[in-house]
Amino acid sequence: MYELPEDLQMLQELAADFTRREITPRAEYYDQNEEWPWDVFNKAREVGLVNLNIPEEYGGMGATALEECVVAEAMAYGCSGIQTALMLNQLATLPLLIAGNEEQKRRYLPWIADEGKVAAYCMTEPDAGSDVAGIKTTAIRRGDRYILNGSKTWITDGPVASFFAVFAKTDAAAGHNGISCFIVERDWKGVRTSKPLRKMGQHAAQACQVFLENVVVPDCNRLGEEGEGFRIGMRAFDKSRPGVAVAAIGVAHRALDEAVAYAGERTAFGQPISQFQGVGFMLADMAIRVEAGRHLAYKAAWDVDQGVRNTMSAAMAKAFCAEAAMKNATDAVQVFGGNGYSREYPVEKLMRDAKIYQIYEGTTQIQQMIIMRELYREG
Repeated sequence: MYELPEDLQMLQELAADFTRREITPRAEYYDQNEEWPWDVFNKAREVGLVNLNIPEEYGGMGATALEECVVAEAMAYGCSGIQTALMLNQLATLPLLIAGNEEQKRRYLPWIADEGKVAAYCMTEPDAGSDVAGIKTTAIRRGDRYILNGSKTWITDGPVASFFAVFAKTDAAAGHNGISCFIVERDWKGVRTSKPLRKMGQHAAQACQVFLENVVVPDCNRLGEEGEGFRIGMRAFDKSRPGVAVAAIGVAHRALDEAVAYAGERTAFGQPISQFQGVGFMLADMAIRVEAGRHLAYKAAWDVDQGVRNTMSAAMAKAFCAEAAMKNATDAVQVFGGNGYSREYPVEKLMRDAKIYQIYEGTTQIQQMIIMRELYREG
């Protein structure tokens, strides 16, 4: 019989129990108040449910990608905004883990693992989202330092981050081969963040603009060589997308459970509405999406853990699971009828939270482009 090994089942139960106790009861508060969930984050640190991918020698858990997925799915079931806020460090530190040298890792990773700091991943710009090669932030070399100028937007956890992984052009004429990656500290002169941006959903995962004005960055804070930033960023997404995909499945699963419970209790024409094929078939399709999406995401994570190139499997997982989350949330609202449109019921929030999965870390259409490219690469 197919099942997770015992250690992963134990981690899954730990994360599910934490979600029931600490995340689900606070979801409405953070959705309404749009605060960053420091109290939940600190409690998750105490039980080892954040900073999972940081190696043990730097104070982290040294978790596998599959272990990260198990935790992400459980937390997102309770509130995907809180889950995103708590687990964003695992994306923000990936450039450091992928391309950082020993000195860089020993300087910055303990900030995250030991001191409870937060980091943010700065790639998206006002005029460059999916088109990463179109970023305009520049890093001009001056001796043993760089001068950074530009702005980033929709930077999740930016309002509370202590440092940023910033992607900037070191060679404006070289396209994606002219991008480099830098660690930039929040309190350096010329670094400024906006107020949190108002969003449709995932309110607990605050996002902001980051402004860089003549920021002096020592060359020892460049990750990898000049021009390697694009490859670092894409490798980071290959590793992070399975977790994003399975978090979307956490939302899809919650939407399914809410819809099943409501359809089993709500009656019309003398019977539960679940007994009408128009509703029952909808619930069946929701269940199929959850099961299929979970396996796609776990496969993409397993590829990471086996050292297998997972560009294709990660893109497939991200594309399918994002669409599954949005479809399940929309269908759950439909099952609830008028009540589903009300903030008094949980599916309204699920629908708002689900939409972003089709957009961030590469839109569904970008994932389709990646899959198309990989099909011909493999051929």
